[in-house]
Amino acid sequence: MKEDGFEERTKGRVLVVKGWAPQVLIFSHPAIGAFLTHCGWNSTIEGISAGIPLITLPFIGDQFCNQKLAVQILKTGVSLGVDKPTMFGNEKSGFLLKKEQAQNAIHQLMDEGDEGTERRKRAKELGVMAKKAVESGGSSYCNITLFIQDIIRQSHKMSA
Repeated sequence: MKEDGFEERTKGRVLVVKGWAPQVLIFSHPAIGAFLTHCGWNSTIEGISAGIPLITLPFIGDQFCNQKLAVQILKTGVSLGVDKPTMFGNEKSGFLLKKEQAQNAIHQLMDEGDEGTERRKRAKELGVMAKKAVESGGSSYCNITLFIQDIIRQSHKMSA
């Protein structure tokens, strides 16, 4: 980014985070309208849980399954069109993202048309569901409580 002068050109308008970024905290900011993601499991779940629609750009492995989950099953995202993995060491022959593809995905997700509106609405609904799941009495809360209780029971059996 320094080589092309990006930081200097965008100084005062853009925040550049280098290294680890507090993704969950960033997602809670009201200015975040969508999330461009490689579809790693944690990032996918964090984006969905935050109620943010996704723009997907997978590279390898399970990222393609996670893209399918977000775009086709949950209907909270749009794909940039990557349909096959990029092999390590062979990046030059991999997917080349064109500016128009990115623009189309952003417009598809963020415009006021039916599809974009529905995907944003669905993302918000899933975010609410995710928050309820981790509250006291929610499904995730109950399941982790049962899991911990089972571990405690098993440890008592082993020590008896």
